[in-house]
Parts: sequence; C-alpha cells; structure tokens
Amino acid sequence: MPIRNRIAELQTEIAGWRQDFHRHPELLYEVHRTAGKVAEKLRGFGCDEVTEGIGRTGVVAVIKGKTDTKGRVIGLRADMDALPINEITGVDYASETPGMMHACGHDGHTAILLGAAKYLAETRNFDGTAVVIFQPAEEGGAGGLAMCEDGLMDRWNIQEVYGLHNAPGLPVGTFAMRKGPTLASADQFDITIRGKGGHAARPQLAIDPVVTAGHVIVALQTIASRNIDPVKEVVVSICTLKSDSETHNVIPMSVKLRGTIRTLDPEVREQVEPRFRAIVENTCAAFGATAEIDYERGYPVTVNHDENTDFAAEAARAVSTEVNTNFPPRLGGEDFAYMLERRPGCYISLGNGDSAPLHHPEYNFNDDAIPAGCSWFAEMVERRMPAA
Repeated sequence: MPIRNRIAELQTEIAGWRQDFHRHPELLYEVHRTAGKVAEKLRGFGCDEVTEGIGRTGVVAVIKGKTDTKGRVIGLRADMDALPINEITGVDYASETPGMMHACGHDGHTAILLGAAKYLAETRNFDGTAVVIFQPAEEGGAGGLAMCEDGLMDRWNIQEVYGLHNAPGLPVGTFAMRKGPTLASADQFDITIRGKGGHAARPQLAIDPVVTAGHVIVALQTIASRNIDPVKEVVVSICTLKSDSETHNVIPMSVKLRGTIRTLDPEVREQVEPRFRAIVENTCAAFGATAEIDYERGYPVTVNHDENTDFAAEAARAVSTEVNTNFPPRLGGEDFAYMLERRPGCYISLGNGDSAPLHHPEYNFNDDAIPAGCSWFAEMVERRMPAA
C-alpha cells in the first residue's frame, strides 16, 4: 500500500517539528532540548512507556499493539545530534546557534520516527511491541554504543532493530539498501614524527620530519595497493599535515599527521593496523626520525542481516515503487553498526532528492521525504507483527 492517509495528513505537523529541531541544533550528548522535546511528544502521543537518559541523553518509548500474543519486539532508531558547521542554507528556520547546524538530516530522522510513533500509538494495528529509540551522539560520539551498554537491547527485550538515513541524490521517497556490509568501519589516527630541527640551508645537520612525513604518506598508500586483496576495499586517507614551524627557512622539530582508515570487512580491518604501524615506524627509522602513533578504533562495519534486509525491502516496496536492493556499499561510518552487532536488522537509505551533500553547510533535509519515511517505519511494524 502507498503512503498512509493519516501520515499524509500529519506531514505539515511533522515538518514543523523537524524545522524546530533544525532551528535549535545540539551536538553529541548535549541534546538536552531535543531529547526533552522528543520525550514530551512521545508522552503526548500516549506511548505506554517513555524513558529518558539511556546512553546519557537517549530516549526510548514503548508502543504496544492491540494484542501481544506473538511477543515480538521490534526496535526503530533515529539519531538526534547535529554537526559543528556554520549553516548557509538561507532558509527561514536556519540554525539560531552559531557554529552548529543539522547538516546530516538527523532533524529529519527524528521527526520521521516521531511521526511514525504518533501514528502507531493512535492505530495500534499490530500484534507485538514497537520500541522507538532516539539516540544522541552519532556524529563521532558512539551514542549507539552508549545506549547498548546502558541495557537498551536486554531491558526492552528488543529482538530486531531497524533504521534509516536520508540520501542526497536519490529521488525523494525512494529507498535503497543492500545485504551484508553497507557502511565502513571508521578508524582514525594521529602520528607525531619527531626529527631534529635546523636551518633550511643546512639540511645535512638536521633530521627533516617533513621529508620523512612525505615518505610515510606515500608508503601508507601501499596498504591498499600491495597489502590487501585488491577485490576488498580499504581507504587510508591523510587529512592533515602540520609542523611546529611556519617559517620559510626553518626545518621543524616535528610534524603531525592525522587521518582515517575505512574498510568494509572486519578481517581487513584487523590486517590494516599492524601493517600501518610497521610502515610508519620503519619509514621514520630509515630517516633517523621517531614516530608516536595514536590509533583509535572507531565505529565497526555496518552489516545488514540477510533475512531482515529482505523484510525491509518488502516493506519499502509497499510504500514506494522505487526500491534498490543492490545499493553500492559506501565508506562512510555509522554507529548503528553497534546495534546491528547485538541484534539482527537492517539500515536503509531514503531519497532526499537533489540536495547538497551530507555534512555540507548548504545541506537541508527535504520535508517531502517525511511521508515515505514514516510510512516505512509503520509498515515495518504492521507487516512484521500483523494484528491477529
């Protein structure tokens, strides 16, 4: 069936919630206003249980169906946090907080799940329990992990978990997904290369950390080209290079490099770190320099479970005529991966139309995508837990 009539009726109201969240962005775990508004609305909808403070500032609500004879419990998740970016969209509801904006559409995800919760609490046309999960700190803070470690899955007996993310470039209201790895692990590193500073005109008396850094940067690219199976993906990106000197004629004492490593295979992820360390340390040693490495494991690979992806696609087809089930994997990271490590489920993409890309100061969530997103969440519950 297409977009539900009740959800279509609610679109203007839901868009109003979204634009309010957009106007008042909050970062990481400091989503106190957003979480408070979410909890207030969930209680107003008549949810059976609303709990705040899960994973520090997350919100969880329970909506029971007309009957509970089957006992199935499905989790539906949205993220709430914004990004430290100055907005330049020019919309009349633009961020009122300098240096912060919803540049990834989490305002839209939150509003969509609220809309689905309102519909499900009104209709309760299912047999089982829907648990709606509003998560802080997706943007680098591992809020999904914090919620899991705070007992999310066991406390509410969640058996399956599902989520969505808007996708600029996909037509509005269409869906895309794939089985298996869909988003990458996201590790990061800081390298400090220490040499011996000196006068630029007498390099023979110095140990140049800049030249050393150049060789380290090039050598690290051989991880992808010579150490990992060519049919498997890995990206090693050096994103910053900074020395302790800004003068034309001084060889610095040290250089700092910072970057990220992305993979789509947990085994490849395990291969990369020791090779990374060996290349950095030995290349530096060859030039007489030393290296300090801070290598931090970030979000794991986001892996969709086969059966649950089939079900998510079935529900999407009930909402939209355009559903791509072979969407290419991407090397962005997502902490929904922690939830999928603990329970089977699926993470899908919802078309946002021809918008600016994610994490861009001109990005804006497309409110026309709201009905499809809400209807997919509702379809997931009603189709997976049909009323007796």
